Amino acid sequence: MLRWTIAFIIIALIAGFLGFGGIAGASAGIAKICFFIFLILFVVSLLRGLMKKS
Repeated sequence: MLRWTIAFIIIALIAGFLGFGGIAGASAGIAKICFFIFLILFVVSLLRGLMKKS
């Protein structure tokens, strides 16, 4: 999931540099959504791991 986020951020940076504002904005939005999904899944995984050890 984090790899997708990094890929979309790179696409957004390249598109923004080349002047494609719509594509850059959409790609940055997708990267933001992917990052928050990754963050939620990471916290859930961390909590489940801590509960198993108890």
